Amino acid sequence: MATKRDYYEILGVSKSASVDEIKKAYRKLALEWHPDRNKAAGANEKFKEINEAYAVVSDTKKREQYDQFGHAAFSREAGSGSAGQQGPFGQGPFSYSWSSSGGSPFGADFEQTIDPFDIFEQFFGGGFSQRQTRARREVYEITIDFLEAVRGVTKEVHIPRGRAGEGSVKKTIKIPAGVDTGSRIRFDDFDIVVSVRPDKQFKREGNDLIIDQEISYTQAALGSVVSVPTIDGTLSIRIQPGTQPGTLIRLHGKGVTHIRGSGRGDQYVRIQLTIPTHLSRRQKELLEELSRD
Repeated sequence: MATKRDYYEILGVSKSASVDEIKKAYRKLALEWHPDRNKAAGANEKFKEINEAYAVVSDTKKREQYDQFGHAAFSREAGSGSAGQQGPFGQGPFSYSWSSSGGSPFGADFEQTIDPFDIFEQFFGGGFSQRQTRARREVYEITIDFLEAVRGVTKEVHIPRGRAGEGSVKKTIKIPAGVDTGSRIRFDDFDIVVSVRPDKQFKREGNDLIIDQEISYTQAALGSVVSVPTIDGTLSIRIQPGTQPGTLIRLHGKGVTHIRGSGRGDQYVRIQLTIPTHLSRRQKELLEELSRD
């Protein structure tokens, strides 16, 4: 039986390659060997080989297993020994995806999905890219801003029609509030996978949001009212006297809309203390007096 080629060799990367380097190499090879583009004999098998390699080395846990055990980590036989154990991934290298689906009030089935075999992309402008699933269903990728993701947005996109060169058809799509990177929306005859640009101010953790709010030493010690940003606009909150750096103030219901149901997450304001770099003589005297108390 022929020996399987090394996955790193197949992708043309080193064993120390970063995730971005692996993904870049995969995209290049996938575009070159995809059967819809490459009609050479053996292109289909080559494409499957590339996908198999990428499915393993792009995943941290599977990559660790492969680096330690090689191809034996994924063989069906690896788990059929007398001890009755199974290999670390049970069914071999082609069972690495999960998805969940359910009804959506937006007229489309909404899915969260991870599938290493759906990475194939052909960019054709406008931040919108086409991908082919194994079932031949058209899948497109769209990149939107953070606030568009948390508030929801309607976009006009151009869907390729027929074969390359036959033009496109314009469609209006509604992206529901609460989507995140990796969210997948199913429409009548195509799917859309969402990618969200990060925001400089808001950090998202599930449906909760976190922002850092700087206050002065005086505000922390004596208490104050400060204005903080939310995705609904500016909100005034009270800082209690004696507030310590790192304190989290919870704003109930000011987070991201739950995509599968009603309600919203919370927003947390993390207090950061601003230390002045230049003090007047009087300010120094006052601080010295305070330190002696």
